[in-house]
Amino acid sequence: MVRGKFKAKPTGRRQFSTPEEISAGTSTRPRTFSRKEVEEQEEVEEVEEREEGSEEESDQRRKGTEGVIEIQNPNLVKPKNLKAKDIDLEKTTELSRREREELERQKAHERYMKLQEQGKTEQARKDLERLKLIREQRAEAAKKREEEKAAKDQKKAEASK
Repeated sequence: MVRGKFKAKPTGRRQFSTPEEISAGTSTRPRTFSRKEVEEQEEVEEVEEREEGSEEESDQRRKGTEGVIEIQNPNLVKPKNLKAKDIDLEKTTELSRREREELERQKAHERYMKLQEQGKTEQARKDLERLKLIREQRAEAAKKREEEKAAKDQKKAEASK
């Protein structure tokens, strides 16, 4: 005999205590609830303490032939977990190859640009020579224009006489 469309849960409905029931102490909550919680927390703490102790013991004792033969296989070494308080901030980390090459490229470019500004590179010398030629050509062209203008003015002056 199904009452509705949804199947009832085997745990039943949840029952919440009202503030009045809590203050009166007539709550339906089991009295052993807080004791169980405290006991569980204590057990968890004990287990954690045992694990910490077993880690120290496992460092001292080694299984099988590990204690007899010293192995330097980097794949077997477990990475040591560092805590935040143990980290050395002044220690510089090494850069990867790509990062190192990128920094070298940037420094080389900056050096080249400084030399370029001072005119010490081949390209800068060629550029300066080109600029010198262009300035000379412009100066010659300006001189020519002035001579032509002076000649025109002289012809006008002669024509008006």
